[in-house]
Amino acid sequence: MTDTAIHLPVAAQPSIDSLVDYARRAEDGGYDCVWLPETWGRDGVTGLTAIAERTDDVEIGSSILNAYSRSPALLGQTAATLQEVSDGRFRLGIGPSGPAVIENWHGLEYDNPLRRTRETVEIVRQVLSGERVEYDGEQFSLSGFRLRFDPPEPTPPVEVTGMGPKAVELAGRFADGWHGIMLTPQGVTDRLEDVERGAELGDREPDDVRVTVGVTCCALTDAERARELARRHAAFYVGGMGTFYRDSLVRQGYDEAAVIHEAWQNGNRERALASVSDDLLSDLCAAGDPETARERLERFERLEGVDAVAVSFPRGADESEIEATMGALAPTGG
Repeated sequence: MTDTAIHLPVAAQPSIDSLVDYARRAEDGGYDCVWLPETWGRDGVTGLTAIAERTDDVEIGSSILNAYSRSPALLGQTAATLQEVSDGRFRLGIGPSGPAVIENWHGLEYDNPLRRTRETVEIVRQVLSGERVEYDGEQFSLSGFRLRFDPPEPTPPVEVTGMGPKAVELAGRFADGWHGIMLTPQGVTDRLEDVERGAELGDREPDDVRVTVGVTCCALTDAERARELARRHAAFYVGGMGTFYRDSLVRQGYDEAAVIHEAWQNGNRERALASVSDDLLSDLCAAGDPETARERLERFERLEGVDAVAVSFPRGADESEIEATMGALAPTGG
C-alpha cells in the first residue's frame, strides 16, 4: 500500500506555530510523514525540531536540506540529533538544490553537484554509524573525529532528491530513498528505470530504495481557483527556478516548458502562464474540485515502484486553501 505524506508549504508562513499546526493536522488526518523544505525562509532544522516536540506519531523529514550550505558532518550531527528529539521518527532528505539558490542566496559555487551529493551521503552514513569518520574524497577529506554521543536507534534513512537520469541513478546506487518532484506519471515511470539501474550498479535491490513522489495538489470547491493556483505554481518553478524543471519536462515530452522558461526569463509572466497547457497541468498536478484532485493523485499512488506520494501545495495557496486540500486528500477521508 502506498503511503501518503505531506510536503509542508514552501511559501512563507506567518510563524513556526503555523507550520506546527499543519503538521498536527497531517498527523490527525492519517498522513504518514511530514516533510519540511528549506529554501530561503525559515531554516528547516528549527522547524523540524518544533514539529518533533509537538507531534507524537507522524514521521518527520527534511525535503530537502541542501548539500552546500551545511557540511556533511553537520548534516550527520543534525540527523542524529533530530532522531533523538523525535524518538526515532526522522528521515534525512538531502540534495544539491540548484544554482539559483546555492549561488544567489548562499553565495557558494554550484560545482560538481552529483559528486558532492554522493560524498555527502557517504560521510553522513559514517557519522551516523558512531564510528570515527575517515574519508578521503574529491570534495571532502575528514579524519579523526566521531560523534560525542551514541547515535540513537534506528539509524535515520538518508534519502536523496534528483531530477535528471544520472541524479536519480545516484539515489538508486547510494541512498536509502529517492524523492522526485515536478514529474508526470509517465515521467515517474521513466525515472524509476534510473533507480533500478543505480541499484544494480550498487549491487542492491530496487526495493531497498524508498521512492517518494511529490505532487502539487489543490482540492477546492472552486475548481477554477484550484487550477489557477497550480498553473501559477508550475509557471514559477519552470520559468523562474533555473533550468532543472524546464529540462525535466522537456525530457518528458513537454516542449512548451522551454517556452514557459523563456517567457518568464524575459519578464512576460502572462505568456508563461498561458503556455502551461491544460494537458500539462492535468498530467503534472492534482488540482480541481476534491473528487478530481483525488482521482489525479491516485494515478501516482497506483504506479508500481512508488512507495509514497507526498501532497504539496501551490506557493500562492492561502491557509484556508491549504487546509481544504489537506482535508480533502487525507488518508482518513478528511
